[in-house]
Amino acid sequence: MKSWRFHGTDQPLTLEEVAAPHAGPGEVVVDVKAAGLCHSDVSAMDDAGWMSMFPRIPMTLGHENAGVISEVGEGMNHWKIGDRVGLSPMMPDGDAIGYGAWDGGYGPKVRATDANLVRLPDEVSFELGAMATDAGLTSYHAMVTLGGAKKGMRVGVIGLGGLGYIGARTAVLKGAEVYAADVNPATRELAAEVGLAGVAESITEFADKNLELIVDYAGFGTTTAEALETLGEFGTLVQVGMGRLESTISTGAIILKQLRVLGSKSGTKRDLEELYDLMRSGDLNPPLNRITPDRIPEGLERLRKGGVVGRIIAMYED
Repeated sequence: MKSWRFHGTDQPLTLEEVAAPHAGPGEVVVDVKAAGLCHSDVSAMDDAGWMSMFPRIPMTLGHENAGVISEVGEGMNHWKIGDRVGLSPMMPDGDAIGYGAWDGGYGPKVRATDANLVRLPDEVSFELGAMATDAGLTSYHAMVTLGGAKKGMRVGVIGLGGLGYIGARTAVLKGAEVYAADVNPATRELAAEVGLAGVAESITEFADKNLELIVDYAGFGTTTAEALETLGEFGTLVQVGMGRLESTISTGAIILKQLRVLGSKSGTKRDLEELYDLMRSGDLNPPLNRITPDRIPEGLERLRKGGVVGRIIAMYED
């Protein structure tokens, strides 16, 4: 089969012929129907600081995947060929699909195990199912599992892209009063659709709202610093975005306001199951940009340039 292969920082993805995977004991093979494009892949291609996450080069990127099981290995009889699944990218040993030893969905087939297989409800499309496995899973875990977003809470969201839209909308559905910031004017136009109480270019515009929780889905250094300056006393910052790997922050703000700072990476299978339940209702339906797999490098370049509204999803033909 042909897959887009990653050879390291500052090198373009190359379309190469590779051996199709087969299911070993405790594994299945999933035919990828939809693969989400993530800005972290752009960061890996541009920033050598990411290379520690790739002990094996070359490899196939793509950590947001949904599809249909096409092969079942020994000990996996509770799954069957034809089952619709989403693939939570993280493994218990810290490995992940699309990183480390597990090739991802920028190719038409992937191996998976019980550690990351989640049944995809018939009511949820493959493209939504794929986006949920990282953009959705990461957003939900940060906002709800760690951040504790709930009815009546005042919440800030930085970045309304693929992750932030879901995080903000989830908080709204939980009954929170949500304020968001995004530098992209087109994205700010989604405020009514998401159900925001307010939207601005910078989260500092809501310093008077006494925000109890801010989730930074952008992580461009200045956004992290602005979140800490904006939070109310005893507030919590959950840092998700890794647009930059460093930030200069005010320790004074942390100490004097007695803030909590939490890092959040991906999520759990339970998070993904709960998110799929939200998506079944139709109340969580973020914007998508569908492309064909041959345009994956072009899609990543769009992410690099910025301004994309919603998630880019590569759709494989049946």
